[in-house]
Amino acid sequence: MSSVQGIDQLLGELRSAAALAAGQPVSVGQDGTDVPEFAQVLKQSMDQVNRLQMESQDKQLAFQAGEPGADLQDVMVSLQKASLSFQTMVQVRNKLVGAYQEIMNMQV
Repeated sequence: MSSVQGIDQLLGELRSAAALAAGQPVSVGQDGTDVPEFAQVLKQSMDQVNRLQMESQDKQLAFQAGEPGADLQDVMVSLQKASLSFQTMVQVRNKLVGAYQEIMNMQV
């Protein structure tokens, strides 16, 4: 899954959550396609972060072992990708926790 597709899916989920909060049906997206579950999108994003971290670790180990074709540049790029994706996932988690706490503190 490319990052653009992941962002599009996340935006679709946010739109469906807003529609659900407004009392509108959310089974179909605005363009007529099925909208995936929020939990499914979140799990796919977490799997992608995990995959990037595992790939980065594999490249690090290959470089340390001196395997042919293991370039320092590839290792550094994969480390940065893994780091950025992890930081982004942490920020998403923080926003979700903040939203949950705000909802829980609402007066009924």
